Amino acid sequence: MSVAQEQVSGPAAFKRRGRFRPGDAVLYVVTLLAAVTSVVLLTLITREVLADAWPAMDKFGLKFLTTQAWDQNKELFGARSFIFGTVVTSFGALILATPISIAIALFLTELAPRWIRSVVGPLVELLAAVPTVVLGLWGILILGPFIVSTLAPALHGALGFLPIFGPPPPVGSSMFAAILILTIMMVPIISSLCRELFLGVPSELKDGALALGATRWEMVRGVVFPYARAGIAAAMILGLGRAIGEAIAVTQVIGASVAINTSLFEPGDTLASRIAGQYQGADTALQVSSLVYLAVILLVFSLVTNIIAQIVVRRVAGRHRV
Repeated sequence: MSVAQEQVSGPAAFKRRGRFRPGDAVLYVVTLLAAVTSVVLLTLITREVLADAWPAMDKFGLKFLTTQAWDQNKELFGARSFIFGTVVTSFGALILATPISIAIALFLTELAPRWIRSVVGPLVELLAAVPTVVLGLWGILILGPFIVSTLAPALHGALGFLPIFGPPPPVGSSMFAAILILTIMMVPIISSLCRELFLGVPSELKDGALALGATRWEMVRGVVFPYARAGIAAAMILGLGRAIGEAIAVTQVIGASVAINTSLFEPGDTLASRIAGQYQGADTALQVSSLVYLAVILLVFSLVTNIIAQIVVRRVAGRHRV
């Protein structure tokens, strides 16, 4: 009997060669229940969020996406500035975190001595265990004053011709602070995944490239990166998803401003931060519904991001196979 004939899935796998296999049946039922439970749970969450957001959706419609005002006294709400803040902070953090994470992973897999790997690797991964509220508090006490006194003036002096690096801020709460906090959160996720990907590259391929006269950088560029590029893309999207949904730490450092500013040194707000900051103290039913409407947008945002991630990973993996 061929291997293809042996690999039977579904209920047919319960009985092989005339014998009933209870272990296969239990495994099938348990995994099926897990899959169905995840789908049912996602459906219930989506249904409840849509039901709570319906009053605001019915009142504002799609104009909610393009309206910038957020005035509970006039009951006028809109999500444009929060969508802008979410996109800027998330992708800004991704731009900063990706090269840092890849550099860390390459150092730990290709360059660092064994004793350094055993020390630095766990320390980098330990960043992921730091509570977000602690990172936010560190952002308020340390990062914010450092941006105001040192980093912002330096960036403005060197790159002030770019609108995103405007005049130094008077206070530490800003979009730039949120970007740096999110970068710190994303680095351990992306670097850990990239490290595992680089370790999975067959040593024969790397040794062969070096034996043919390639430098270590040429070996990394020509062998390691092409082999792991699908996984790197997936790691980037996973880190981006982590940044999009972050609320507590961002709320502590971003400034909660309903505005769209070209300078990253100005305060702003994100979808998740606005929900976390105002839901408990919402005064009216319409404000509560509008906040849940923001949650719907965030849910759609995450769904679209994951769909794009699947498309990117499949295309990159397909090119790799070719």
